[in-house]
Amino acid sequence: MAVDVILGLQWGDEGKGKIVDVLANQYDMVCRFQGGPNAGHTIIIGDKKHVLHTVPSGIFREGMINLIGNGVVIDPITLKKEIENLAEAGVDVEDRLVIAKKAHLILPTHRFLDAGSEASKGKDKIGSTLKGIGPTYMDKTGRNGLRVGDILTDAFKQKYEALKAKHLKIGEMYPEVDFDVEAEEVKWFEAIELIKKFSLVDGEYIVNEAISQGKNILAEGAQGSMLDIDFGTYPYVTSSNTITAGVCTGLGIAPQNIGDVIGITKAYCTRVGSGPFPTQLDDADGEKLRVIGKEFGATTGRPRRCGWIDLPQLKYTIMLNGVTKLVMTKLDVLNEFEEFGAATEYEYDGIKSDKLPYDINAYEIKPVYKSIKGWNKDIAYAKTYDDLPSELKTYIDFTEETLGVPVDIISTGPQRKQILHKEVVEASLA
Repeated sequence: MAVDVILGLQWGDEGKGKIVDVLANQYDMVCRFQGGPNAGHTIIIGDKKHVLHTVPSGIFREGMINLIGNGVVIDPITLKKEIENLAEAGVDVEDRLVIAKKAHLILPTHRFLDAGSEASKGKDKIGSTLKGIGPTYMDKTGRNGLRVGDILTDAFKQKYEALKAKHLKIGEMYPEVDFDVEAEEVKWFEAIELIKKFSLVDGEYIVNEAISQGKNILAEGAQGSMLDIDFGTYPYVTSSNTITAGVCTGLGIAPQNIGDVIGITKAYCTRVGSGPFPTQLDDADGEKLRVIGKEFGATTGRPRRCGWIDLPQLKYTIMLNGVTKLVMTKLDVLNEFEEFGAATEYEYDGIKSDKLPYDINAYEIKPVYKSIKGWNKDIAYAKTYDDLPSELKTYIDFTEETLGVPVDIISTGPQRKQILHKEVVEASLA
C-alpha cells in the first residue's frame, strides 16, 4: 500500500488536526514526519478541545498506531504535558504511541538560544515561536544533536553535558534573556524518564514493514507549505521541509510509496508572526474574520493576521506538493459576509502574474481580486453537500476550476462531525 499525505497549503493553522482525526479511521497508522512543538493541531470532540503539539492526530482512535517520525524534533517537557493531558482525557496513549529513535531532542538550552537569538534581532525578528526548533535543527545538520535513541545509551549524560556547554557558550553573544536553564533542566530529565516507558523504535523499519504488509498509512505534516525552509517565504519560515518531499526524509520511505496527497486550505487565509502576506486585510473585514474564526495561535496564543484566499499562492503549493485532493476548512466563518474576495493574480514590479516572485519580501504586491457572492446563512444545518447554499457551491466550483484539483471534503464547523464529503454525494447522484 502507498502512504497518503495530509498537509497544509498555506501558512499553517488550516485545520490539519481535525481532518486527520476525521480520516484516521480509514488508516492503520498515522505518522508525524516533521516539525516540533511549534505545531498546534486542534481537535474538538463533543465539548472538549484538545491541542496536540507533537503527538499525531490519530491518537484518539482506538487501535491506531501513532508514530512520531525521525523528522520531528521533540521537546520532552512539552511531550510529557501532552501525554498527561491525553491520559486525563481517558486516551490510552502508551498503547497507541511509538517514537522513532532517530528523532532529535530539544534541550532546554535550545530554547534558551532561540530566545536569545530572537531578542538580538530587534525589529527584524522572524516571529519565532521560541520553542527551540531552529537551534535543534541547526544541531541536527551540524551533526552534534542529541537523539531519542541516545537516552538508552551509557553516553547519554555525557553527550547532553557537552551540547549544553556548547549552547551556553554561544548564548554569551546574545542579549540577556529571562530563562532559568537549571529549573527547566529538572523538568526535562523528569520528562525523559516518562519517554523511556514508551516504545522507542526504528521508525523507518516500522513504516516500511507496514507498507509491505498492505497497511493503510497516513503521514501528517505540521505548519504549512508556505513555511517550508526551501520553498516558503524565506527567511520567515520554519526549519524543516513541510511539503510532500519531507515525508520521504521524515519517515524513511521511498518516493514511489507516496499515494494521495491531501492538501488543506482555509476558505480564507491567515498567518501568525512576521513575514509577507499579500492578501492581508488591515480593516474591518480582517478583524471580522479574526473574531468569527477565533483566529489566535493554538501554540502561541498570538492573534493571526487574516485576509482573503490567495489562489496564486495555492497554485504554487499545489504544484510543489503534487496535491491530488483538496480539503477546504472554516467555510462557516464566511457565513456572515455579503461578499468576499479571492485573489486571482498579483501586480508587482510593473507586471501582472499568477506566479510568486523569487523573493516575495522584495516587492510591494497588490492582489487582483475577484468578488465572490456570499451565502449569508448558517451552514451548520447541512447534512450533505447538496444541502449547501448555491452560492457556496459556486465558490467551490470556482476554486476547483482555478486550482485544477477537486475539492473532496469541506468543513462546516469546528466539531469532528461537521464534515461533508463532496465526491460521495456526486457519485450517488450519477
